[in-house]
Amino acid sequence: MNWLYFSLPIFAQHIVCTLGGYQRSRARYSAHFYETLSKWSRSQDSSLDRLRAIQSQRLFELVELARGSVPFYSELAPPSQAPDPEEAIQETLESIPILEKSTYRDNFERMINSRLRVDQIRYSNTSGTTGSALRLAHTSRAIAEEYATVWRMRRACGVGIKDPSLTFAGQLVVAYDQSQPPFWRYSLYNRQTLFSVHHMTPANLDHYADAIHKSNATYVGGYPSSLHLVARALLEAGRPVEKGKFQAVFTSSESLLAFQRKTIEEAFGCRVLDRYGSAEFAVSMTECPSGNLHVDMEYCLVEVEKAEETSEYIRGPLLVTGFGNDATPFLRYRIGDVGTRLKQPCPCGRAGHVFKDVDGRNEDYIVTPDGREVGRLDHIFKSQGRILEAQIVQDTVRALDVFIVPASDYGDADDASLRHEIQLRLGSEIHIDVHRVETIPRERNGKFRAVKSRVGSLLDSERRRNPAMSEGRN
Repeated sequence: MNWLYFSLPIFAQHIVCTLGGYQRSRARYSAHFYETLSKWSRSQDSSLDRLRAIQSQRLFELVELARGSVPFYSELAPPSQAPDPEEAIQETLESIPILEKSTYRDNFERMINSRLRVDQIRYSNTSGTTGSALRLAHTSRAIAEEYATVWRMRRACGVGIKDPSLTFAGQLVVAYDQSQPPFWRYSLYNRQTLFSVHHMTPANLDHYADAIHKSNATYVGGYPSSLHLVARALLEAGRPVEKGKFQAVFTSSESLLAFQRKTIEEAFGCRVLDRYGSAEFAVSMTECPSGNLHVDMEYCLVEVEKAEETSEYIRGPLLVTGFGNDATPFLRYRIGDVGTRLKQPCPCGRAGHVFKDVDGRNEDYIVTPDGREVGRLDHIFKSQGRILEAQIVQDTVRALDVFIVPASDYGDADDASLRHEIQLRLGSEIHIDVHRVETIPRERNGKFRAVKSRVGSLLDSERRRNPAMSEGRN
């Protein structure tokens, strides 16, 4: 329905965005959300023993639900009833096999809670770190608990749910061929300004800067790559935001790099706080004032498969267990990211498990022929159910190579759909070659990169060496 939305006049698009904001708010901020937020705000300062007791109880309930309601887990061993919470957690986890993404994909129908009514289940897709989307099922309860972790962090920064905000994420709110501002739309219901991340040309970024300075927003949120582009434009124009205008900038969905954080904080005049979560509603970590990521232990349980260990930390692939998704429980799910868990308590004083970092997506920008730099293109693959894996490679500004591992029923119509999704975000001037392959190579460190742009990575590297260089180079 994008064509219908883009055919509307701008004032009507604001109305559509407002209706969307109303629907999202109704879905997120339910009675269960407010009850959970209140409860977890009180438990945030609990001792580690108390947090482990909460985890043990929630794990017990989740395993019992899975055994009784989810066909895939019907033969799962009962949870441990050891009186010591840590012992009970360990014994229960040892009886649960690790869940791989391929296993989940192949058994999706058997992963769904059979006791839920059809109208209680909502379907969506992951963004697909490897470019391959997973089909998901969840309930309103899962959404409420996810946003309870988000707002517990935000409220600690003095931000309220009804405060106005600026968002720089992947929503297609402006038609690609629009060449004049505004390159943003408003959701009046939740007082949110939605900026297009697909129109960030050197010339257009001046308009973005104007809109930021004129806004009455309290906080900013979005992808690190997009916020970094805007922040760099603000600094290079000599127009950083005055300190105190924004309470905080909240980032998510990509790995936040150190140079991005520094630039964003300098440009927006406030702290950047990061969050690590997942579309599966299986994990949440939120950043504290000391710069570490705290596991939201009331929401999930995170294990580290040891690949490296010192006296200070343990590092390796993450296994996550989310407590809130009663539609498709994820137990010991290998999520595909690597984390570094610290062994010592966090200097901020908050108890619980704390991570120094989580390595998720480190991707390049795609540079379009007219100078736009677009990061985070995972949305392209969300509706591509017959693509098992995909990677976008750019060697010149005028062409893309898209490598896909197709399912057996992939056809020409899927090719056309894929090209359409790419052109919605990158325009029709860029040439697209789709290559069907059996496998896509990993990097030397074993990680997968969904976007590899020699143009984008070289351009950004050059700018980091010389921040004063012109943005207009292709």
